[in-house]
Amino acid sequence: MVFARIRRWLGLGEREGPAVSDEQWARVERRLPFLDFLPAEARPRLRALALEFLATKQFHGAHGLVLDDDMLLGIALQACLPILNIGLRAYAGWVGVVVYPGDFLIPRREYDEAGVLHEYDDEVLGEAWEGGPVLVSWFDGEAQPAGVNVVIHEFAHKLDMENGGVDGLPRLRAGMSRQAWADAFSEAYEAFCEEVDNGGDTEIDPYGSEHPGEFFAVVSEVFFETPSVLMRHFPKVYAQLQQFYGVDPAAGEARLRESAA
Repeated sequence: MVFARIRRWLGLGEREGPAVSDEQWARVERRLPFLDFLPAEARPRLRALALEFLATKQFHGAHGLVLDDDMLLGIALQACLPILNIGLRAYAGWVGVVVYPGDFLIPRREYDEAGVLHEYDDEVLGEAWEGGPVLVSWFDGEAQPAGVNVVIHEFAHKLDMENGGVDGLPRLRAGMSRQAWADAFSEAYEAFCEEVDNGGDTEIDPYGSEHPGEFFAVVSEVFFETPSVLMRHFPKVYAQLQQFYGVDPAAGEARLRESAA
């Protein structure tokens, strides 16, 4: 059983010794190259946080998906990346993570301005429910959609929900300015929506133009995965996220680029 193995990883079961082998960590982390943008001293903290996350959340595979240890570790590492310097308390109050084999359908019921009810199936890659579970899709290898990190996206929504609703303004860290955040994000969101509306070929997922809350989740993906892209397009937003998440992945990306030159 997967969760029996998690207990053993945490030293709560029969097996003594290291929680996860170096080989397994390396295998899982190779699929997440953006973790190399972190400073070396951050990696052990991220791993420990991921194991704690696995011990406190309940995972379920949907539509017959069988979850293995590598999948669980990969999801946990990505889910914990945004809270590396915030702490697991930010994910308190809910326990469920549901993993789907690829994208999936969610039934919707919406009323239009005339009061007419519309029912339809919405095809999604993930969804975070306030006070409830996180739903994410899982893709193997090259099936992963380009330019999208559904785990970081949905867990950014969870951070946004920490102070109620999804509005693109999460609970800021001590010393951060709500006005500076609002100014940076409002300016960037308006410019991004205009670019998308004009049919521009954006480097950032155009889904971010749907709503300020989606913009926050999308730029959080970009911040961790391709930080130089966000720095180039929206440096003020990058600076706010750097304060909020407490890391500077653009510096790590530049360091790796220099070492490879």
